[in-house]
Amino acid sequence: MKFILVGLLALLPFISSSQGILNPHDAEGYHCSAIVVDGDTIPVIYYDEIYIWGNKSFRNSAESKQWERLVRNVKKTYPYAKLAGIKFNEYNQKMADVKSEKVKKDMMKQAEAELEAQFGGELKELTNTQGKILLKLIDRQTSNCSYDIVKEFRGRFRAFFYQSFARIFGYNLKVKYDPLGADADIERIVLMIENGSI
Repeated sequence: MKFILVGLLALLPFISSSQGILNPHDAEGYHCSAIVVDGDTIPVIYYDEIYIWGNKSFRNSAESKQWERLVRNVKKTYPYAKLAGIKFNEYNQKMADVKSEKVKKDMMKQAEAELEAQFGGELKELTNTQGKILLKLIDRQTSNCSYDIVKEFRGRFRAFFYQSFARIFGYNLKVKYDPLGADADIERIVLMIENGSI
């Protein structure tokens, strides 16, 4: 597979020159970076990172069902994690210029109330497994575990309280996302969702 990919990339300059690399909207042609190698000018075009996986193989039907369940759970929770990442950055920017701790607390209470009103009902319907996956995906999107987010925005006491309460239901707000280890399957599913293959 690597040889085919390298061969196609090697042929790319010849293919593009034979078809003409003209942009119909630009009389001067397509502009890109280039390097000169032994007097030849070679266009350099950067592509987005791509991932190639073989078909997932399973030892038995139970393993296949477990994979399908994981795909379903990640698909259900990933949009919430993306939203959490967006909101986290949004609130960080809003609070960056605020000096008063009281104003910050009021802003966070308002944000919490807005999120609760908008998504509270949906999030309460998540299963225990989906909740655990969501916590990991929030860490993936924000580079902060849920405990650190609560501690940063609502204080150490509130974070400790939420962590203690979450432990009763089998959650750990301090869980970190491990895309190359324990969470490799979740990472694979997320990347497949992002590139539209599932």
